[in-house]
Amino acid sequence: MAGEIQVTVVGTLTADPELKFTNSGKAVANFTVAQNPRVKDGDGWKNGEATFLRASVWGSMAENVVETLHKGDRVIVQGGMRTRSYETQSGEKRSSLELLVEAVGPDLRYATATVEKVGRDGGSGGGGFTRQAAAPVADPWGAPSDGNPPF
Repeated sequence: MAGEIQVTVVGTLTADPELKFTNSGKAVANFTVAQNPRVKDGDGWKNGEATFLRASVWGSMAENVVETLHKGDRVIVQGGMRTRSYETQSGEKRSSLELLVEAVGPDLRYATATVEKVGRDGGSGGGGFTRQAAAPVADPWGAPSDGNPPF
């Protein structure tokens, strides 16, 4: 993502992420994050004006996002900003900012999560946040010591 502005946004999903596939079969998920700042108002706080940011995520991460995140979830999204130009039905030329997602996850200030790792190919196990125990590995540091390092 050379040359793109990198940003991190913390906000709320306005709807469930939408999963689509390109003609070549590559997955893409689109979603909108609403960022609502809190503003001091006398002795209390009130919601400031919301900013809505459209985001897209590709490949197996898109499928994980759709399986894992839902409307109303607080998320942390990181990626590169890009401008998308389009033409309305009435012929007006417009542009909008879009976040091309490189990383996304739940905001753990307001929720708990467990993590389920997926294979390198992005398959096997789907999304969801559930941790699976890894197969035991010989741990030379956990073995009884004869005073010599295990290497």
